[in-house]
Amino acid sequence: MTRPKYKRVKTSDGVVLKSGLEEAVYNFLNKNSVSFTYEGMKIVYFQPAIKKTYTPDFPIQNTPLVLETKGAFNSADRKKMKTIKAQNPNLDIRFIFSNSKTKIGKKSKTTYAKWCELFDFKYHCIQSTKETFPKEWLKEIKGKQNA
Repeated sequence: MTRPKYKRVKTSDGVVLKSGLEEAVYNFLNKNSVSFTYEGMKIVYFQPAIKKTYTPDFPIQNTPLVLETKGAFNSADRKKMKTIKAQNPNLDIRFIFSNSKTKIGKKSKTTYAKWCELFDFKYHCIQSTKETFPKEWLKEIKGKQNA
């Protein structure tokens, strides 16, 4: 299986991001003084008897919150996220989609948003709200980091 090619984006401080969506969230978190490290942690999980690691896009420091940006959200990604959530119930994994109304498959009526609701993941869609990041999430993060 070949890895998808990403359009790399280099920030002014030298961090190389994989997409414009990651760049938007990265810049927003920096602008709002949120303490995070881009891909700054590894989470161990097991995929039936195979030890694997997951590197979340934006683990928020001093909180259990993990932000994952998604343009495409394929079947393997969805399966992995359900497995990680089941094996790491202390994590609060949230998605930021470029378009949460995208269907999970050509023949499916389920959208990315509906999938998140079915499996109890919080999500935000940039396209429908025109906001990079939900204000409520920022307020929640700031409260946890300042506690």
